[in-house]
Amino acid sequence: MNRSPLSRRGFLRGTGAALALPWLERFAPRRQPPGGPVRMAFMVAPNGMLPSAWRPQAGADGSWTPSFTLAPLAHRLADVTVLTGLANRNSFDGDGHYAKVAPLLTGQKIRRTGGADLWNGISVDQVAAQAFGHATRLPSLELGCDPIYPVEDMGYSTVYGGHIAWHRPDRPMTKQIVPQQVFDRLSRSSALAADPTRRSVLDVVKADADRLTRQLGRADQQQLAAYLESVRALELRLAAIARRAPPSIDGADAPPPGVPGDYATHVALMLDLIALAFATDSTRIATFLMANEVSGRDFGFVDGCAGNFHDFSHHENDAKKQEAYRRINRWHVQQYAGLLDRLTAVREGDATLLDRSMIVFACAMSDGNAHSPHDLPVLLAGRAGGSLRQGRWLDLPKHTPLCGLWLAMLRRFGVVADRFGDAERAVL
Repeated sequence: MNRSPLSRRGFLRGTGAALALPWLERFAPRRQPPGGPVRMAFMVAPNGMLPSAWRPQAGADGSWTPSFTLAPLAHRLADVTVLTGLANRNSFDGDGHYAKVAPLLTGQKIRRTGGADLWNGISVDQVAAQAFGHATRLPSLELGCDPIYPVEDMGYSTVYGGHIAWHRPDRPMTKQIVPQQVFDRLSRSSALAADPTRRSVLDVVKADADRLTRQLGRADQQQLAAYLESVRALELRLAAIARRAPPSIDGADAPPPGVPGDYATHVALMLDLIALAFATDSTRIATFLMANEVSGRDFGFVDGCAGNFHDFSHHENDAKKQEAYRRINRWHVQQYAGLLDRLTAVREGDATLLDRSMIVFACAMSDGNAHSPHDLPVLLAGRAGGSLRQGRWLDLPKHTPLCGLWLAMLRRFGVVADRFGDAERAVL
């Protein structure tokens, strides 16, 4: 297995912080590997997708025309492939949501338990991290929006519903849900985090930034200035959340300290942090569980969607519930489109960050009303450094192993693998 050295892009340093640099011509290796380093991210939405509003229309030469749910990707048709027909066979047995989402990235059958004796498999992201996580400061990044309150539901621990990244069969990766803590981890600003009179990270590294700027060419100066401006804008948004009084919600529904009360803001910040982590090569592997399975979040901020998301997913073919369900589904796809836009805005030499990535959007079920594990909603964006052809709709045979997609991604990431889960053949 090939191993690459730790990223040498460098840092802006100061007392209590070290801010990783983005791609700069000055630090580009003279013999850049073809396509550069590849990133992978898995963005997972809960409660399934309404099939009638998901499936695209076929265009010429294998292209696709967006459905209602996929409409936010209309400007990204050339960058995204829609895959239909995929299924995770080891999620067929087992009731409800938990037996579907926990093995989504592992391809294994989970143990039905409401206690601590969890059993799953190692997820695709962690297989990649075990092989190449040493190449970056953070082997991988696990993000979410909801805390975990371990209880038993339908015979399963709710821990299964709140984790998609598993580094051992009996132990999921701890996800981070507080945006400021993720930022502090990326900027190595533990000293600032403990300081009640916290300064900006940019103030701490200013002297180093000024020194570096004087040594850069004009293009790199502009790249660095734009990067520092984006970091400052992110800091200001995080500071505004820290100053905001927590919402007056009783009991366990109140978000933990540092978690935005506004869900849309929370999701946007997590996507900003993924883009920052990839742009600075702090990690090349990320997972983002947008909400725990069985999420009953109120989407009143989406027109016509005030009410319980989980209830809408169990629409029982009621037209009003289906309308709310598909609008919430489209909102989730819109956030995915936003991540693709963020990655496209970052350039690395002659390519964009999206060109050098593989970005998945998926659900563990198709129709939430039936908890259906068949024909899963799956999107794949990015060109993996030039090895992926995008802009297609791949309508695969029924029950094509989802793990075949994960196998294809692992190989493009550089992992030598003959199989993953129940797949011995790559989908792409």
